[in-house]
Amino acid sequence: MFARQFRVKSNTAIKGSDRRKLKADISAAFPSLSADEISELVPNKEELNVVKIYAHKGDAVTLYVLHKNPLFFELEKRLYPTVYVLWRYPALLPTFRTWPPVLQKLIGGADLMLPGVVVPSSGLPDVKQGDCCAVTVVNNRAPVAVGTAAVSTAEMHGLGMKGRGVCVLHAYMDTLWAFGDKSGPPSLPEAENEGQGLNGEEYEVSEEEEEEVEKYMEEEQSPSEMVKDQACSGIEELSLAEHSLNGCRAGFSCFVDTTGEKDFLMLYPDSTEIMDALLLQCFLHALKSKVKKSELPLLTSTFLRNHMFSCCPNGKQLDIKKSSYKKLSKFLQAMQQQHNLVRVKELTKGVESIVEVDWKNPELRYFSVPEETDVEAAQVQDGGEGETPYHPPEITTLYSVSARLEPLFLDANKRKGTMLLPADMRNIVTEYVKKHELVDENNKNYVTINPILCDCLLEKYEYQEVESLKWDDLFSRTLARMQECYQVVFPGQAPVRKKGHIEPIDISVGSRGSNKKVTLIKNLEVYGLDPAVVATALQHRVQASSVIQPIPGSKDKVLVQIQGNQIHQAGNLLLDHYQIPRKYIQGLEKAPKGGKKK
Repeated sequence: MFARQFRVKSNTAIKGSDRRKLKADISAAFPSLSADEISELVPNKEELNVVKIYAHKGDAVTLYVLHKNPLFFELEKRLYPTVYVLWRYPALLPTFRTWPPVLQKLIGGADLMLPGVVVPSSGLPDVKQGDCCAVTVVNNRAPVAVGTAAVSTAEMHGLGMKGRGVCVLHAYMDTLWAFGDKSGPPSLPEAENEGQGLNGEEYEVSEEEEEEVEKYMEEEQSPSEMVKDQACSGIEELSLAEHSLNGCRAGFSCFVDTTGEKDFLMLYPDSTEIMDALLLQCFLHALKSKVKKSELPLLTSTFLRNHMFSCCPNGKQLDIKKSSYKKLSKFLQAMQQQHNLVRVKELTKGVESIVEVDWKNPELRYFSVPEETDVEAAQVQDGGEGETPYHPPEITTLYSVSARLEPLFLDANKRKGTMLLPADMRNIVTEYVKKHELVDENNKNYVTINPILCDCLLEKYEYQEVESLKWDDLFSRTLARMQECYQVVFPGQAPVRKKGHIEPIDISVGSRGSNKKVTLIKNLEVYGLDPAVVATALQHRVQASSVIQPIPGSKDKVLVQIQGNQIHQAGNLLLDHYQIPRKYIQGLEKAPKGGKKK
């Protein structure tokens, strides 16, 4: 849940009555805590804040924060402790142990699978499905993750320790942990005989067990590759970014023997190093496979937008502001001065261009280009387990029979609420007219009005005046008295029919903060589009941050918010890439006009 950044909605100090209620809720949720322990966690005279956030998938979460450390988080009216609380009270929850390398997958958003659980001699803890539980690593009782049991203990054994074990909600090193003071887990030796060998010596992983862990890590990949794991491997591949991992394989945690006991030292690069490595990878990839000599000189902004962003691997977001360089110009300057890869020159005032590329540079020559990574080439729609290319739905306008028109359609056995195509309506009305011999004998362009047509199609003031109607007038009046509906058909799915007009994708511009403009996109779900995927693709196009927010009053819908007036780019993405017809997109006329900015 907290593998990616979340958005803070509000941050307020908790009052006396709310503080007492929180204590009562903690006592009810965790009865093993004594009154004194609860008072230590929630002191009466120290500032305690309630922070309301939205997780990256739109879930509303409430945090209870003391001394800038989140203590508990509330999700769907249920309290969960953070690792900061569990490090003080490690026995608060039933615990499952795993191998240290698995922790990296948990940080990246993966759940703990049963093959990765280390079963102690005392057996697994007794839990029921949905029970809150913690995860520790071998040789340290300090919990490193919090979640809920996917199945009961009995079912775990019945499944032969295969499948999902713990649905992880929060882990050490995720964004909720980073919201606090970012302290590391304490070293808490395991109970006697737990994690020890036959002779009482500290347990060490054998070569066979290490191979088993590696196999597990390969088979049980997280739904989205852990960003830190990818960055480490990217750093290893790129010798430009020198990074020592003390002999550990990229993506594995390290145990370093310092004082006779193995301290738990996680050698993860921080978020800045991660973005630096990603920036470097996309830079080299773009130079080697995208840029041609004939394109030089090439505007640096064009190089970033058209080449570097398209080289960003699926599931990652390239954001220069999160790197140590902060600006593209500083990054390119480093590539020029430190590595002699490119030469950048200001050809016109304030506008830089790449004028030369050293194609013979060893770093560029020996860089291995990864597989195709264009984020718009294949959209991940199923949580990362497979790639499903997007195909726009087939949308058809239908009309349903109203109560007033039902007598006209009875001969065709069409009752009130039956949905018809306009062509079907014309055929049924034509058959009715022919069956009842209502075609005017003197002029076949007219239809004689009988009592049923009179009641169905004429207004009261026309009853005595209108004796016949033209065919076109007959059809248009019938259609006008039917209720408009629509049918949506997604490839491989059954048709979905609904009354009313289909909601168009709405693109608008709003203001946030100090009058900064943002672009808002709604109703993507109606057309089978994943808002998160669209936000990522748009972010790569315009190099601006984006967030997903729930729409007030709507349970299942969210909107995409991206900085600046990006209506033109959003429209191009929807029209050209996703092939959404223009008539189903609302707000394109609000795109900024060309010319100088005022």
